[in-house]
Amino acid sequence: MVSLVAILVCFGIQLALNAVDSDADALLVGALVGLCVFIFSRAVKLHEADDVFTDGMKMMALIGFIMISAQGFANVMSESGQIEPLVHATAAMFGSNKAMASLAMLLVGLLVTMGIGSSFSTLPIIAAIYVPLCTTLGFSPLATVSIIGTAGALGDAGSPASDSTLGPTAGLNADGQHDHIRDSVIPTFIHFNIPLLIAGWVASLVL
Repeated sequence: MVSLVAILVCFGIQLALNAVDSDADALLVGALVGLCVFIFSRAVKLHEADDVFTDGMKMMALIGFIMISAQGFANVMSESGQIEPLVHATAAMFGSNKAMASLAMLLVGLLVTMGIGSSFSTLPIIAAIYVPLCTTLGFSPLATVSIIGTAGALGDAGSPASDSTLGPTAGLNADGQHDHIRDSVIPTFIHFNIPLLIAGWVASLVL
């Protein structure tokens, strides 16, 4: 409940400050007030605050590092000059069959992201290939976005190494009876990934 209040207060302050002055440090002020909500409500005890927020900063730093590394790799791929031949060869293989091309891209995105465990690190890599490929195959911008977004989300949610599955396991395994693969990864894949794959595939064909 405190987290929900802190989020609402944080965003409310940001919206109010941006409405008054677009140059205001709304993000900084909103985050500071959100922090105060946690501390004054004693949801986070004062003597534990340093450890809690340091851990949060570590997590955000890790995400930032992953995104920077992935963007660097995507730039290396672009500078290599091999993306264009790959795009033309792939487009020639699928021809005008958009349905098969979309499904193949989604499945490749699933495998790549599942191996890495993070959509943050996958999106820059697959976007460097999928955007020109989708353009060559005749997909609309909205269809391209749906393919890339779905491909990134697929593996992230169903990967054993993803925060999306590690987080629930960390909480549900408090009694030591929760199996990460059988109780987190497989149910997530069945109930989230399969419907998402179908929805992303349909969206890429109708948008």
